[in-house]
Amino acid sequence: MRRIHAWLSENLPALIEEHGVPGAAVAVLADGEVVDVAAGVLNQGTGVAATTDSLFQIGSVTKLWTAALVMQLVEERVIGLDDPVTHHLPSLRLPDERVTIRQLLDHTSGLDGDVLTPTTRGDDAIARYADTVAPGLAQLTPPGSGFSYCNSGYVILGRLVEVLRGKPFHVLLRERIADPLKLGHVATLPEEALLHRTAVGHFARTPAHVWNLPASISPAGSLLCTSARSLALFGAGQHELLSQETVTTLWESTVDVPEIGSFATHWGLGWASFGWEGARVLGHDGGTIGQAAFLRVVPRAGVSVAVLTNGGSTVGLFADAVLGHVLSELAHARPPARLTPPVAPAPIDASLVTGTYSSPALRLEIAADASGSATARVSAVSEETRLAMPEPMIKKMVRLDDRRLISVEPGMGGRHEVYVFVGDNGPADHAFGGGRLLPRVA
Repeated sequence: MRRIHAWLSENLPALIEEHGVPGAAVAVLADGEVVDVAAGVLNQGTGVAATTDSLFQIGSVTKLWTAALVMQLVEERVIGLDDPVTHHLPSLRLPDERVTIRQLLDHTSGLDGDVLTPTTRGDDAIARYADTVAPGLAQLTPPGSGFSYCNSGYVILGRLVEVLRGKPFHVLLRERIADPLKLGHVATLPEEALLHRTAVGHFARTPAHVWNLPASISPAGSLLCTSARSLALFGAGQHELLSQETVTTLWESTVDVPEIGSFATHWGLGWASFGWEGARVLGHDGGTIGQAAFLRVVPRAGVSVAVLTNGGSTVGLFADAVLGHVLSELAHARPPARLTPPVAPAPIDASLVTGTYSSPALRLEIAADASGSATARVSAVSEETRLAMPEPMIKKMVRLDDRRLISVEPGMGGRHEVYVFVGDNGPADHAFGGGRLLPRVA
């Protein structure tokens, strides 16, 4: 671990400068030992330095905490994974009441996943979401028919835990996870974050004008903050929270994910599998307003790595550089090869892909032209999504294979955007990108 600590200490300042990351913290756990390093600043406006005890928002990595709370209830036989969630939340109204707890955990519920509607800022925020927002969620695909990343489903799981435990979600995070694992630097609410050195998100090195996404979606990842060390300890501490049998179930990667080259290849109950070579690498990524978090666990090697950032080109180049080096050294794991556009792409079947694909949160517009290339325009639909993506993204695309387009130029993270077009025959009825399955609307 001395070599890892020395490498991080020497290279982290240069890496954040190279990739435009204002501040970052990294923690590595192996053989029961933890090393952590921080560099840069928490806020470009104030110049406060990032330190190893600084807190960053972990975004959707929170879903792993939510999954642990749910699996504790499964262990206690209070619920079953294949129970319809409405059996335990009888007042919950969903478009399809067959949706099970397992389907919410592994993102196969078919519910529209990016409805980030704010409700209140109090302890009733999640309850209000379940009562007033969930009944209006669209059922994009039948339950169990395929993967589509679903924030909304995790809010429902958070409400399930609140009702069955009789306590607010943020209290349960601390009582049933942070305290048992003795995690010293965790904030479950903004007012707790104020008691620590806490990062602010950035866009192009400019501090974001909003700190957090709505409290109503906190089980999906809008409020929880940790230090890198605390997050790495959480990743390594699953067996302290759950039995060996339950952790095995939690980590089973049973759901296939369409291959887009910048996402997980399989999904389990909250935990994703990232398709590395040489070792099974599990974890989750998280993104909030100008912040990004990465947790990777290699069970066979006993390694847990947390990378926390507050802006810049984090997804791809920065995280890959850190994770690639650490996991290669400690777990003999190699990251999967990136997808790249072919040198001489074949013509695109415009009738297959051209159209508009949309959900209440995101809109994807694909237009193919006579030259054999296409343009993809991705824009935010809801005000909440616009906080994280204030401007539309426009990319030139070429054909990767029969059902996939790939961007000609890599994005900010150094990865090429890939869209998969889904349908039995003729024009696609759905497009898959960024983990979401978007139905064709035009």
